[in-house]
Amino acid sequence: MRPLPLVLSALALAACGGETTTAQTAAKPAAAASTQALETRPANAASQTPAFAGQTRAPRVSADVAFDVITVAEGLDKPWGLAFLPDGAMLVTEKPGRLRIVGKDGKLSAPVAGLPAVYDFKQGGLLDVAVGPDGLVYWSYAEKRDGGDGTAVARGKLVPGAAPKLENVQVIWRMTPTIEAGMHYGSRLVFAPDGKLFITTGERSIIPGRMQAQRLDGTFGKVVRVNPDGSIPADNPYVGQAGARPEIWSIGHRNLQSAAINPKTGQLWTVEHGPQGGDELNIPQAGKDYGWPTITYGQEYSGRPVGDGLTAKAGLEQPVYYWDPVIAPSGMAFYDANLFPAWKGSLFIGGLSEKKLVRLTLDGDRVVGEEWLLQDLGERLRDVRVGPDGAVYVLTDNAKGRILKLVPKA
Repeated sequence: MRPLPLVLSALALAACGGETTTAQTAAKPAAAASTQALETRPANAASQTPAFAGQTRAPRVSADVAFDVITVAEGLDKPWGLAFLPDGAMLVTEKPGRLRIVGKDGKLSAPVAGLPAVYDFKQGGLLDVAVGPDGLVYWSYAEKRDGGDGTAVARGKLVPGAAPKLENVQVIWRMTPTIEAGMHYGSRLVFAPDGKLFITTGERSIIPGRMQAQRLDGTFGKVVRVNPDGSIPADNPYVGQAGARPEIWSIGHRNLQSAAINPKTGQLWTVEHGPQGGDELNIPQAGKDYGWPTITYGQEYSGRPVGDGLTAKAGLEQPVYYWDPVIAPSGMAFYDANLFPAWKGSLFIGGLSEKKLVRLTLDGDRVVGEEWLLQDLGERLRDVRVGPDGAVYVLTDNAKGRILKLVPKA
C-alpha cells in the first residue's frame, strides 16, 4: 500500500477588503488506509513506548475533502473563545479583556460592557465563552487576587444593541488555592447534555502548583463539574469526602485547553498540554486520576525526565492517544453536521505551536487516523467550533486575529 500524502494548495489571500477565500484540497487517499504514521519526526522522549497499539502516531488518513477557507471577521486581538448565539451571531473573547458580538456579516460590535476585571498577564486574560441552556452567557477569565491570581467563571444576561452589555453578572466559580503564576489557567467551558457545566483547569505550571494536580484539596489540574449557578451536583465523585473539593470530577491533569462533548456518547473528551512531548487526549471519568505529574509521556524542556520518568503506574489512567512531538492543543470540536459528510464523526483540534488543524478519525474511543489541515496559514489556531450552518469555524491567535470558516469548495 502506498502512503497517503497530504497536499494543501497554496493560499490565495486577497489584498482587498471583505471576505477572503482560500481553496484547500486534501489529496485523494489510496484505496486502503495507509499504515505509515503521519508523524515521522523523532519523539522528544525517544526511549518511551506506548502502553498499547495505536496510542500514538496514527496512520495518515485523508477524508478526501476539498474546502474553501473564508475570512468571516478580522482585526481581533488574540481571540481565545468562540460561541454561537441563537440567531447565528457569534460571541468572541479577546484575551486582553474584551468580549464582542460578531454579526453574521462579520461586523464587530463595540466591546460588551459589564465584565469583571480581567487579569491580562502572560497566559491569563479573558478566555473561553459559552452560551448555556438557560440562555445566559458564561465566560472564564484570569483574575488578580490577594496572594496571586487564578481562574474564575462568571455568567450574565446579554443585552445586545449599539452598546451591548451584560446584566446580573455573577461569579459562579473560582479556582483554589490562589498563587502567583500567570500560567496554565486551563479554562474551557462545556455544557453536558444534562445541563451540568464542565470547567477545565491547569496546574499553574510552577512546581508548587504542579504538585497539587493529584491532590483533592484544590482545583489545580482538574476537570470540575458544577451546576449552572455554581452549586455542586450531588452525584459528583468527591461529594462528602473529608478534605476534598466537591466540585472535582477528575484529577491529575496538566493544562486542559481543549474540551468537547462527544455527540454519540454524551461524554466529555479533553486534550491537555503535555511537557516537551506528551499532549494527551482523554475521556475523563468521574473520580479517575490521569497521572500528572507522576506519569506522563514526554519530558521536561531541559530534556530531563519528568519526576521518575514513568509513563504508567497502577491506579493511574492512560491517555486514549498522545502526541510527541506535541501539537500544543487549544479548542476542539466533534463534527456531527451534514455540510461535510466525509468529516462526520471526526474530531478537530486546534494546534498552537504547530499552527495546524488536526483531524482525527475515530473508531469508537480509539484514534485510527490523523490528518493535518491549514498548515499553509502559518497561524496559531486557538479555538475550533462547528457552526449551526455545518461549517467549521477556527480562531487564529495573534494580534490581528481572524475568524475563519471552512466550507465545501465552490
